[in-house]
Amino acid sequence: MTQNKSQFPRENDRQTCYLKNCITNPNIEVGDYTIYHDFENPLDFEWNNVLYHYPINNDKLIIGKFCSIAHGAKFIMNGANHTIGSLSTYPFPVMKCEWDLDIAVTEAWDNKGNIIIGNDVWIGYEAIVMAGVTIGDGAIIASRALVNKDVAPYSIVGGMPAREIRKRFNDQQISFLLDLKWWNWDKTKINNNIDFILKGDFEELKRNI
Repeated sequence: MTQNKSQFPRENDRQTCYLKNCITNPNIEVGDYTIYHDFENPLDFEWNNVLYHYPINNDKLIIGKFCSIAHGAKFIMNGANHTIGSLSTYPFPVMKCEWDLDIAVTEAWDNKGNIIIGNDVWIGYEAIVMAGVTIGDGAIIASRALVNKDVAPYSIVGGMPAREIRKRFNDQQISFLLDLKWWNWDKTKINNNIDFILKGDFEELKRNI
């Protein structure tokens, strides 16, 4: 079978895909070059990995450019929540035909908002990201972390629930990278600077741009 290069950029590899080209749900937005790896079938990402994503909520999963998402990472959308403001967490509005209710189904859960993943984010094996969370550019999410709070740019988090382990760079370097936004460069400019990016050579990169 001929391999679709727009979906599977690596020769003879059908486990790693360009995620942008593998989804159909309009409420999932993915930037260029972001990859997803799955030992079974990465084309099933929107069904197996983006959970409780009911169209009635109109909530979005937004993923930036150049992200790396490992097998089994899950994004838990608002439909998974149950309301905690009432006396019961039971989703009565979902079962309103049973209880003769005239209320909106969406009143069955608390809406935390969209999940927003920045650019150049690495999400590890079987990590879980909850509704309403924003993960900053350049962050790393450890394997099997449970992310239920926002993650600062260029920080490494892990654990259940996830806590910051350390920053990847110092504050000045992080500020430089956030201003630089190299992920928005065209392919030629990235190629011209890729050695400095790979080596983490801030000084050479500054001199070259």
